[in-house]
Amino acid sequence: MTTLTVFDESGNVQEKLQQDEAITQFLTDQGVLFEQWITLAPEAQDSEAHIFESYRAEIDRICKRGGYQTVDVVSVNEDSPNIAELREKFISEHRHSEDEVRFFVRGEGLFYLHIDNKVVAVHCEAGDLIGVPANTPHWFDMGPEPDFAAIRFFNNPVGWIAHYTGSDIAEQYPYLETA
Repeated sequence: MTTLTVFDESGNVQEKLQQDEAITQFLTDQGVLFEQWITLAPEAQDSEAHIFESYRAEIDRICKRGGYQTVDVVSVNEDSPNIAELREKFISEHRHSEDEVRFFVRGEGLFYLHIDNKVVAVHCEAGDLIGVPANTPHWFDMGPEPDFAAIRFFNNPVGWIAHYTGSDIAEQYPYLETA
């Protein structure tokens, strides 16, 4: 189930939302894109070409809306190399000079957004699209045993480029496996 938890900067829970409409409205009010799409049957999720074909209308709509030039599919599971290093790369607070937009085809992940003296945790799962606005401090936890596939949208053809804040704030909040 998709959930949204609002923390103060000391890590105290201020609010928890589990209703889709409430989550969407809260994130929209923060300038964060959030949508829920119908997902593919599990057997159709393995082929990148099939994923692109199945979500073509949604992909085209999001690209047009945000001016995204590059779209790819990332798939991470227990067989992926360097899982611990990959997790560490994403779990430190950082920002991007462009939006970070992800649609979860399968699996789950936990986005933390550091907005206006609060931290907003969005536990995303299959069917969730989240668009973190450019220059928003955030981090992402895929868990110690990740198993997800996501469509990624980029303004920059180079792809994912992080600018780390140097803050240790991410260490003060629950990891995916304990959230």
